Amino acid sequence: MLTVAVLISGAGSNLRALLEAARHPDFPARIVVVGADREADGLAHAEEFGIPTFTVPFRAFETREAWGAELAAQLDRWEPDLIVLSGLMRLLPAPVVARYSPRIINTHPAYLPEFPGAHGVRDALAAGAEQTGASIIVVDDGIDAGPILAQERVPVLPGDSEQTLHERIKPVERRLLIDVVQRIATGDLALSN
Repeated sequence: MLTVAVLISGAGSNLRALLEAARHPDFPARIVVVGADREADGLAHAEEFGIPTFTVPFRAFETREAWGAELAAQLDRWEPDLIVLSGLMRLLPAPVVARYSPRIINTHPAYLPEFPGAHGVRDALAAGAEQTGASIIVVDDGIDAGPILAQERVPVLPGDSEQTLHERIKPVERRLLIDVVQRIATGDLALSN
């Protein structure tokens, strides 16, 4: 059974989808802990499912490296096989990435390598793109630059706002994330840098 830690910053809609998938007895992965870099609303999903949580507030630390060291200490307590960044809006410090690589994956609301960074949906709209998408990647030292594990196109419709487009991308992200975790757990998908 693959053990998974999930890190979030916000509402945790991808986390909730993964929690719902993982509660099925035939799903080959279990979420063992959910962490956040702030008091995130999504922690309530973990609590509802009886999953332990922790918070390592970014602003409580003088440096990104100090924050990363505490985040790693919290993760190490649970010894996860896989770490899922699901809406974590912080770049992990290089020592944290190196410690767990290639066992860290990330969801991204764009068809990478198009529109990396924190504003993928907004950037797609600003570029006048006719389509964007969702991607699941292995985290490396770059910004949304790691190996792509899965991705799917999502059309940009006339009149789309950042919110309407993002709402259409989210279900695709959730489905891809659940599929990737399942394939990693069954050995059908190998992680590499």
